[in-house]
Parts: sequence; C-alpha cells; structure tokens
Amino acid sequence: MKTSTRISLVAAVALALGACASMQSQRDGMSFFVTSTGSGKGADLGGLDGADRHCQSLARATASRDRNWRAYLSTSASGGYPAVNARDRIGRGPWQNAKGVVVASNVDQLHGTNNLTKETALTEKGEMVNGRTEKPNMHDMLTGSMPDGRAITASGDSTCSNWTTSGAGAAMLGHHDRQGLRDDDASKSWNSSHLSRPTKEGAPGCSQVALQGTGGNGLFYCFAAN
Repeated sequence: MKTSTRISLVAAVALALGACASMQSQRDGMSFFVTSTGSGKGADLGGLDGADRHCQSLARATASRDRNWRAYLSTSASGGYPAVNARDRIGRGPWQNAKGVVVASNVDQLHGTNNLTKETALTEKGEMVNGRTEKPNMHDMLTGSMPDGRAITASGDSTCSNWTTSGAGAAMLGHHDRQGLRDDDASKSWNSSHLSRPTKEGAPGCSQVALQGTGGNGLFYCFAAN
C-alpha cells in the first residue's frame, strides 16, 4: 500500500512539473498580449516610450523570454516629428499569445483576416479580458490607428496628444472582443472602432473615467518586435 501511494505521489509530481514546464514554454513563446493593467492615468501612457516600457515590465513579470516589446499605438505628426504607424512598430510576426495560439502570421494578416478574438486576445498572464457582455466592460483598446494600422490623418485628436495626456482630447479605440452596438465593420474592429469621449459629468475624453465610461480601462496591445 505504501509503495502504491509513493508511486502515485511521484506520478502526480511528475505531471505537475510537466504542466509547469509546458506553461513556461508557452510563455517563452509569447509574442503578443493585451496589457492586464493600464497606466492608471487614462490615455496618458508617457508617450510611446512609456507605453513600450509598460509592455516590457508586464512581460518581464511573467518570466517570459526577453523580447523587444512594443505597444501597438500610432501617433500624429507633431512638433516637426512625423506620424508613427502602429503597424510599423511591431516587427514582422508571427505573433502568439501566452497559451501558444497564433493570432497572426504577419503584418498583412494582422490587418486582414486575423485570429484575434476575445478568446485569443489574452493578457500577459494568459487571462481573458472582460468583453461587452461582462461587467465591467473593458473591451476598448487604445490604438490611435486606422483599420490598416496607420496613423489617422483626419483633423482632430485621436491619440490623446500622442499618449501624453489624461485631459481634454480623444483616442481611437478598438474592440478586442470584436463586438459593439451595431453589426458593422467598425463595431467588429479590433483596432479602429470609435473615439473616446467626455462623460456626461464632464470628465475629459482622455481620462480614466471617460475610458471606463465607454467600455474600457486604458488597456492596449503589446507585440514583440523581434
């Protein structure tokens, strides 16, 4: 009886170690995730550099393989600097989530028929993010981008002053769960659904409160560029 119990314990430990090794292997291969937390300051991410650092910090906390993490964010031309396209920041792909599922093989597929859904757009921890049918809804992702991943050229703010303000302004948002109020392309867009807006109570469009008011939490996408 003791021998049988000892064998069972050894087998259980072996299975547990195997599962842990498998999970770590998937994490090592992770090259895409949705941030589990935002900056806490609405759309003020500290610019592109601050957003990239946030991606890097979250990924490092999971003990995943060291990579050059980039936030999927576009910026507008300003102060003599040209616009930056989100699609040009994130490498060539392929990209897979924390569970090893490939969301896109290359940049063109990412901005075409990709595998990005609520079930695959996982955080760096491998967890799903609340969608439109859950409370609180957190499906709005900061992007500042057009559907093709390029910076928006129309007049007006769409990047909350290039991700440096939680005050007045607006940010283009995408729906990670591909759901919205209507059955149209914009509502189903992962990266270019609608702009943030001030609350009825007067909170500015780039504030944390305003982002939460339309179904977000200041979250964004991170991709490994290498």
